[in-house]
Amino acid sequence: MYLKEENINKNPFKQFEIWFEEAKKIGLKDPNAMNVASASKDGIPSSRMVLLKSYDENGFIFYTNYTSRKSREIIENPNVALNFFWDALERQVRVEGKIQKVEIKVSDEYYKSRSRLSQLGAHASEQSQIIENYEVITDKLEALEDKYKGKKIPRPDHWGGFIIIPETIEFWQGHEGRIHDRLKFFRKNESWNIERLSP
Repeated sequence: MYLKEENINKNPFKQFEIWFEEAKKIGLKDPNAMNVASASKDGIPSSRMVLLKSYDENGFIFYTNYTSRKSREIIENPNVALNFFWDALERQVRVEGKIQKVEIKVSDEYYKSRSRLSQLGAHASEQSQIIENYEVITDKLEALEDKYKGKKIPRPDHWGGFIIIPETIEFWQGHEGRIHDRLKFFRKNESWNIERLSP
């Protein structure tokens, strides 16, 4: 089925919601998995998979360690790209835009919703740092479990959310013969416009 503009929501976030809900409905594992591509201030690229935790018309949010390699890169160079790929539906959504930290209260609220083990993990891991062996982490977790036994675990200052504020959002629908269908939304004068791209 081709992406007829009359059948596409003119709000790209609403259209994303339609596709995202369809991906969840068919039982895909981690339909919220997305690739985040960034580059250092010197232009050296890097990418990794993370999980989308929430989104609205402001942007797409994920959480991580602020001292990690990806965090250092995106703080230095806030230009990033996201890619969602749902193979069973032959669909992908590509997002390009700027990234910034979410407000502290947003990180606090999400942190409270995490499992206790995940909360402890945020304290235990110095993400991307070299460690001697895996026991370094398990030993830290045990020590933290003792420290916070029967207590609330506070969010560490080095852990929180980022929001990607889109400048373009492309919806890609695969077709036989690689004659794919592509619609790109882009911001212009504070509103969203649509253009069709050749496959």
